[in-house]
Amino acid sequence: MTPAFLADLRAALPASALLIEAEALRPYECDGLSAYRQVPLAVCLPETLEQAQAVLRACRAHRVPVVARGAGTGLSGGALPLADGVILSLARFNRILEVDPDNRVARVQPGVRNLAISEAAAPYGLYYAPDPSSQIACSIGGNVAENSGGVHCLKYGLTVHNLLALKVLTLDGELLELGDCARPGALDAPGYDLLALMTGSEGLLGIVVEVAVRLLVRPERAQVVLAAFDSVEAAGAAVAAVIGAGILPAGLEMMDNLSIRAAEDFVHAGYPVDAAAILLCELDGANAEVSEQIMAVREVLVEAGASAVRTAEDEARRMKFWAGRKGAFPAVGRISPDYYCMDGTIPRSQLAFVLKRIAELSTQYRLRVANVFHAGDGNLHPLILFDANREGELQRAEDFGTDILKLCVEVGGTVTGEHGIGVEKLDASCSQFTPAELAQFHAIKAAFDPDGLLNPGKAVPTLHRCAELGRMRVHGGELPFPELPRF
Repeated sequence: MTPAFLADLRAALPASALLIEAEALRPYECDGLSAYRQVPLAVCLPETLEQAQAVLRACRAHRVPVVARGAGTGLSGGALPLADGVILSLARFNRILEVDPDNRVARVQPGVRNLAISEAAAPYGLYYAPDPSSQIACSIGGNVAENSGGVHCLKYGLTVHNLLALKVLTLDGELLELGDCARPGALDAPGYDLLALMTGSEGLLGIVVEVAVRLLVRPERAQVVLAAFDSVEAAGAAVAAVIGAGILPAGLEMMDNLSIRAAEDFVHAGYPVDAAAILLCELDGANAEVSEQIMAVREVLVEAGASAVRTAEDEARRMKFWAGRKGAFPAVGRISPDYYCMDGTIPRSQLAFVLKRIAELSTQYRLRVANVFHAGDGNLHPLILFDANREGELQRAEDFGTDILKLCVEVGGTVTGEHGIGVEKLDASCSQFTPAELAQFHAIKAAFDPDGLLNPGKAVPTLHRCAELGRMRVHGGELPFPELPRF
């Protein structure tokens, strides 16, 4: 922290919006469930667009890296601080600017919580569809950065499918308007689709300062079917059977026995704790349509070998079923000192095979794994249980996780569905992208951020890194980020 840089930050921000003391910086040292920590150089908490622009211009002038941060609920270390960098927190950009029921659009600042958008739209009979399990806490800006999904993304899509416009600051402090900001209800905007490019870019290209999202009309009826299975493989095959029958559920989620027991003990959702796996299948729409689909789904699940099929008889039971699924992550945290959350995506046809291989890897690495995931779109969330206080367990958990992600790529999938690459999946992503693809990614990054100061070292591995990994085991027995002490 040079005197000149500190002076520029103090000129840009009120005293209460600039944190530089060690004690004040400590709460920002990690991002969500990341296994790494690092105290930043400073934390900036702007309240206005002009303050944020001034901070970015100061960082550009003094060549100081900037890491944008939302609610700090990330799952891949995407907002992990840098020792020589500034955290630009958007926590105070937390206003809902407009709810336009006629055009079914909401304009919000990036610090607004995901769930708050639906709460604001509820009086108009509208809601915002993407619903990550952390929706009560996660911010819409972070959702944009990671292209988050949720339990209803099978039918309604990820964040990218529900965005209409963005306002983004470059490192120079220039304000870009992507999409049709003047008419956010429009179906399309002229020019390149930079709105899609920015979504999921993990803060490498710009800082989101305003978001326009599409609102949907609340369906007349929504109902959940819970099916229990005697094997994980049978439940996986049932997922393909439901989709193959031409049924598109609003959500189709799967949990294995370990996660079922943890969630039931935590939430008391009424799950069958003796089942090897359960499926939660939600149908929504017009009343008559849902009635017809419920009968069809029940028939498919029974034919697929379900040992029991239950239908939520009312809204309270429906919400209880979902509470167990959405509370699965904290529930697993109650049965293990630590867990490592993966986020790979596979073709639905490979679900049973991949689950079997994960079980084999669990035996190989001598670590338990709880499987909780968006089965309908093949987005896996294996939670690897470990104890960081035991010698070597974190390393085994990381290696186990990397093998899961490599397996996803081998069967035609990807290393992430909604949690991003961050710092934790840089090695795994080398198994997915070719040198030509990585070169193109870096060229796009350079076009937006020629000095490489926006969230450097995240999301896209270097060609050198991947070349090194081609000659050695992942991490090579060393920490991937030796400057960052682990828990």
